[in-house]
Amino acid sequence: MAAAALAGGLVSADRAVKLASGPLTETRFHIQARKAPPAPAALQARLDELTGAYGEPVGVAVTDVAQGWTAGVDKDRPYPQQSVSKLWVAISVLHAVDAGRIDPTATVTLTDADRSVFFQPVAYNIGKDGYATQISALLRRALVESDNAANDKLMREMGGPDGVAAALADMGLTGVKVGAYERDLQARTAGLVWQADYGVGWNFQAARERLSRPDREAAMAAYLAEPLDGSSPAGITTTLAALSRGELLTPQSTAQVLDLMHACRTGPHRLKGALPAGWSIGHKTGTGQDFEGYAVGINDVGLLTAPDGHTYAVAVMLRQTRKSVPDRLAFMQSITRAVADQWAQHTVD
Repeated sequence: MAAAALAGGLVSADRAVKLASGPLTETRFHIQARKAPPAPAALQARLDELTGAYGEPVGVAVTDVAQGWTAGVDKDRPYPQQSVSKLWVAISVLHAVDAGRIDPTATVTLTDADRSVFFQPVAYNIGKDGYATQISALLRRALVESDNAANDKLMREMGGPDGVAAALADMGLTGVKVGAYERDLQARTAGLVWQADYGVGWNFQAARERLSRPDREAAMAAYLAEPLDGSSPAGITTTLAALSRGELLTPQSTAQVLDLMHACRTGPHRLKGALPAGWSIGHKTGTGQDFEGYAVGINDVGLLTAPDGHTYAVAVMLRQTRKSVPDRLAFMQSITRAVADQWAQHTVD
């Protein structure tokens, strides 16, 4: 189905009625949270200890998928997501698939106008006649490889950022957002307004280098103060928990998202780096721009499943870090170990 059919908005009057009484409204999320047992004190204490030792602003959340409790540190404040937001784009697309508004086998054509920024291997295939590919292939590229051009094209099929936002609202998902096309987000973060030629070669980086230092500092400060793609760690983990329980999509679409998350190639040494034997992880990373000696939006979120099938939704988000890459990885891996220790204690109890 053409994207034009979606551009006018996805929430009809009868869908609005469904939202008022359906299982995934914001109110129902709050009710579920209130009914959940308290988070284990030992896990909360461990998370407090680990985040305190890291010494920089971090957001962490751990949600028990079956029991519903959430432990965390600074878990309710929005953090820059970067490519973590590709998860919500994919879920919104599959929500439209489930409703019969998008055919995942449909072929779309990428042209020069669809080029994005930074990592976008699908764009290398664009020739004078464009590049034809299926929507399902774009989903794989976006979640497995974190391809920015693939993600932006999927958003266009949804009617843009507003169409994605409407789809998320239609599912009652107010705890996560996308905010902008990847290329617009990165341009604004750098202090630029996107131009078509930025998608070719190193033109974006060259334009960024020509900006004055004060302009870049102001743009980055504005992004960190109110990130366009900001979502809270707890908002992310409660959404992932609902996905894992099959509450967001049909069984087929749920399995598709989870399979793609398990096939994710990015961040093999983040949360996944400390995964104990017998555990599995489906996850999505986010990595923002470096500027003035620090990195922004260094994240990993996912579903960690123990050998007995018990699953935890985990989000680790670094807002702005000057730590070395090994230190960042070690911190994320320490959260994975804390979750595994919690499970081990749970099985003993």
